[in-house]
Amino acid sequence: MRISVTIFLTDETVTPTHLARELEQRGFSGLYLPEHTHIPVDRTTPYPAGGDLPREYGRTLDPFVALAQAAAVTQRLALGTGITLVAQHDPIDLAKQIASLDHLSGGRFTLGLGYGWNVEEAADHGVTWRTRRELVRERMALMRALWSEEPTAYEGEFGAVRASFAHPKPAQKPRGPVVGPRTLVGGAAGPKLFAHIAEYADGWLPIGGRGLSESLPVLRSVWADAGRDPAALQVVPYAVQPTPGKLAHYAELGIEEVVVQLPPAREAEVLRALDAYGPLLPDSAPQQ
Repeated sequence: MRISVTIFLTDETVTPTHLARELEQRGFSGLYLPEHTHIPVDRTTPYPAGGDLPREYGRTLDPFVALAQAAAVTQRLALGTGITLVAQHDPIDLAKQIASLDHLSGGRFTLGLGYGWNVEEAADHGVTWRTRRELVRERMALMRALWSEEPTAYEGEFGAVRASFAHPKPAQKPRGPVVGPRTLVGGAAGPKLFAHIAEYADGWLPIGGRGLSESLPVLRSVWADAGRDPAALQVVPYAVQPTPGKLAHYAELGIEEVVVQLPPAREAEVLRALDAYGPLLPDSAPQQ
C-alpha cells in the first residue's frame, strides 16, 4: 500500500521544499495539500470537525505554488490537492495551472477536488451555495474541453469557452470519460457524489475513511452501471490517522493508497511525525 501525506502548509510551518525532499528520501508516495483562499472573520458556518476553527485554515499557502516548489526538488514524489475548491476558481485559469503543473512534474499531479464547507468563503467568490455541485461539474467539463487534444468548445449554464488553442496539455492521457490529470472527488458518500465520480473522475477521496465497508459496494455499483471499468476505480482515504489495523482493513477492501495527516508544524515536529509513520511504509519503499 502506498502511503502519502497531507498537511496544512502555512507561513509558520515547514517549507514545501524541505518537506518534499524528506518525503521522497524516506519513501513516502505523495504530498497532498488543501486550499483556502481566505477565511472571513464574520462567519456563521460551523467548522465541520466541531469547536473553533484551527489557526492554520486562515494561513494556508496556495497549493499550486507550494506543489510547484515541491515538484522542482523531487523526481518521484506524487503531488496532489486535497482539495481544490473548483467553484472558487476561474476554470480557464485553473485549467492552465493544472496542466502546467502536471506537464512540468512529468504527470505526477492528482487533482483532488471538492465542494467546500465554508459558505462565507464561497460567497466572496460569487458562488451560490445551493448550486455549487453543478457549478463544479460544469467547470470540470469546461476544463476537459481545454485539455482535449483538438480545440473543443464548451457551453453550459454557468460558463462557456470557445474552441481554443490551450497548451500545455496535462501529461496524463485520457482514460474513458476522464481527460486531464488523475482526478479524485472528495465528499461524503451519497447518490449525487457517486454519480459525479462515475461521470468525470478516477475515484473518490473520502475524508477520514470511515464507513468504507458500507459505502464502497454502493460506489462500485454506480461505477459499473455507468460503464466504467471496475478495475479502474480508485479510492484513497484522506487525512487518516493511521494504525496497522486500519491499513490492513483498507488493504482488504482493495485500497492501494492512503493519505495520512501531518501536523501543521515547523520542521522538527513534522520530521518526528514522519519518523513515527516510517514503520507503516512498505518494505519495498525506496530509501536514499
